[in-house]
Amino acid sequence: MRALGKHLLAELFGCDEGLLNDKEAIEKIMNDSALVSGATVVGSVFHLFNPHGISGVVVIAESHFAIHTWPEFRYAAVDIFTCGEDVDPWEALNYIKKELRAESTSMVEIKRGELNPENGSLFPGPPLVMTESGLLRL
Repeated sequence: MRALGKHLLAELFGCDEGLLNDKEAIEKIMNDSALVSGATVVGSVFHLFNPHGISGVVVIAESHFAIHTWPEFRYAAVDIFTCGEDVDPWEALNYIKKELRAESTSMVEIKRGELNPENGSLFPGPPLVMTESGLLRL
């Protein structure tokens, strides 16, 4: 199956609490994860909330990476959306998991813009989701 893009939705549990509240560290990890995956970084914006937590996005030529952190729960939600064949979103996710010292993760992969193999047009209908038990149509 071919698609215009891959969208990884990941939940990272048991992460380093200090890192999850360090804006500069999170921004560096997210930008570096884009580079590790083969993406072209266009820019990034990150915000530190009061009393804690960070939200940020790295815009890449191939789409975007985003993160939202909850240090008090040692939890991070990560979205990695890539288009084309030159970027490996799984490399980025593995890098982020390692750098945040995640103890466990939960993730799904959504195929965005699924292409009809018969004529190359976009397939109308809900996207396919890759779960641990296989493909599901939403």
